[in-house]
Amino acid sequence: MIRISFSTLAFVLISSGSAVAQTTVAPADQSADIVVTGRGLADAPGDRAYDIVTIDRDRIQANASNRLESVLADVAGLQQFRRSDSRSANPTSQGISLRGIGGNASSRALLIFDGVPQADPFGGWIAFPAYATGRLGRIRVTRGGGSGYQGPGALAGTVELESATPDQLTPFQGSVAYGSRDSVDAQGSAALVRGSGFATLSGAYARGDGFTPTVEESRGIVDRAAPYEQASGALRTVVGVGAKTELQMNASAFTDRRDRGSDFTDNKSEGADASIRLIGRGNWGYSALAYLQTRAFASSFNSINATRTTAIQSLNQYNTPATGLGGRIEIAPPLGESITLRLGSDIRDVSGKTQELYTFVNTVPTRRREAGGSTTTTGVFADGSLVAGDFTFSLGGRIDWWSIDGGYLSERPLAGGTALTNLRYADRNGSETTGRAGIAYKPLDAITVRAAGYRGWRLPTLNELYRPFRVGNDATAANAVLSPERLTGVEGGVTLTPAPGVSIAATYFYNRLKDAIANVTTTTPTQVLPGVTTYRIRQNLDAIRAHGFELDASYRPGPFGVQASWSHTNSTVEGSGITAALDGLRPAQTPRDQVSGTIDWRHDAAALSLTVRHIGQQYDDDQNTRVLDPATTLDAYAAVPIMRSLVAELRGENVFNERVEAGISGANIVERATPRTIWVGLRYGIR
Repeated sequence: MIRISFSTLAFVLISSGSAVAQTTVAPADQSADIVVTGRGLADAPGDRAYDIVTIDRDRIQANASNRLESVLADVAGLQQFRRSDSRSANPTSQGISLRGIGGNASSRALLIFDGVPQADPFGGWIAFPAYATGRLGRIRVTRGGGSGYQGPGALAGTVELESATPDQLTPFQGSVAYGSRDSVDAQGSAALVRGSGFATLSGAYARGDGFTPTVEESRGIVDRAAPYEQASGALRTVVGVGAKTELQMNASAFTDRRDRGSDFTDNKSEGADASIRLIGRGNWGYSALAYLQTRAFASSFNSINATRTTAIQSLNQYNTPATGLGGRIEIAPPLGESITLRLGSDIRDVSGKTQELYTFVNTVPTRRREAGGSTTTTGVFADGSLVAGDFTFSLGGRIDWWSIDGGYLSERPLAGGTALTNLRYADRNGSETTGRAGIAYKPLDAITVRAAGYRGWRLPTLNELYRPFRVGNDATAANAVLSPERLTGVEGGVTLTPAPGVSIAATYFYNRLKDAIANVTTTTPTQVLPGVTTYRIRQNLDAIRAHGFELDASYRPGPFGVQASWSHTNSTVEGSGITAALDGLRPAQTPRDQVSGTIDWRHDAAALSLTVRHIGQQYDDDQNTRVLDPATTLDAYAAVPIMRSLVAELRGENVFNERVEAGISGANIVERATPRTIWVGLRYGIR
């Protein structure tokens, strides 16, 4: 699977290089009026009716960890399933969500990069090491579901990543840093800008000996540090093919190897993506996108005895190939200055399978499991905005037709003989109607009052439907008859801009997630496994209710700036039948409070910043018995120019070494997230 994906990537790289070479020889008088940005269609005026947070390139670059997930933590309420980042977490636990609607490792927020959906085709998690922060020009986070023209899956919101634009690029820039525990973090990029087009080539590499995830009082002789090694590369070409039309071509690849801090817990992820998008910004705006996404994942799991003196392999998930491909086409007809409209259609097809060896006897596997299938979603959408004096109206909707096909689970003894399990699941299909509507009223220049309602949905992932899994002594069974998740929500808020550089936004929201997929504890497992003490099965809960408020503020009168974000959420499970015991409890991995605050100073290449983050108490399990303590951390960043093009950087993560608990296994073994990490480095850029 990866060989196929890299062949595709090579083709796109060659095509992209050829295209930009052709544009550089165009006479100056032919390209003088051609302006390329590399962006999609313009933001809709109706966006002012929703709760949107924008992170600019300066903030993306001045981050203590230099990692996307840490940048996204500036937006309170946006969280991963677990508190660990992509150096120590299992990749399958890195789904993202918003507004306290819980999670089960699959993303309940839609993440797109230059218009392309980014969730793993098999499992729905996010491969964070694939996104070097140096590639990014802007991040927009829309809290609240129902983003019609971006595609399905925006249950709790949408995260838009956008590549850097020509005005944000330099001919060359690179950075290298050395950090705690023999860590290295390096990024570099080169840009060629020529009148009617530009091309960028970027790469990133990171490695470290890692820390020991198991906290000291829970450790045994099997526990050790968890090393990691990660790399990514990308080529992007944007070519002006007319005064108001541009062709954008992207190709990227990544590799990610991690360890979980004991024997038989190594894992690796690889992937390659390619996309092509045609953007027209004339009288009739339009966008046509096609993309290919390939992934391969492998992971090993162990079983550790009660005294943590021995670890034996319990599962070898040796290959999980998956492919996602799709496209979107939309038009924006000319309807006057006060009305904007986007009409279009999209399709996404994903397929994948897991291949595993399990039931180890005397260190040798005795059984083989294979499970997988495919899903297809096809949709049509419309999204419009109307500006009428002090009022702005937004209305959008989409209809999706979905199918789940070819699902199977096969379990066989390696020695041969009759299959232990040989299931072929019935194909299913259905349709979903979703949308959003909002209104913004601006009685004064400094005040905007807004209200919105929305409905979103998400199809279960292949991982949720077909793959059982095990973490330590906890085992979770799949469920091939899971229903799609559906969320309905409303919100209202006000945005104040009393002075230049000052913004304060407050929002109240209420969400109800029907048929939420969760890992539910059971005392009657379908299969008893050696060493397992806790059994769960994926189930549709009746619902999860979440209501609360978000407060975002920023102040930048000049070089100094302050920004803060606070999310307070009350989340409750509605359960009956097999999930009745969960009724009234809080969803797992859902804190009540999240806070982020930054004070910084910027002057040319010099910068200083301090970031405080707080995450409240949360539960690691569905029954609210395993408590993860609240944690408050401090990050620091400093950039000091040495000469015109050379800057020294000092970064500090979790400066006071706060214990951030990330998980608790069945034997009350506590795992922590990143401890104090100090980085010293250099950044060079040709201006």
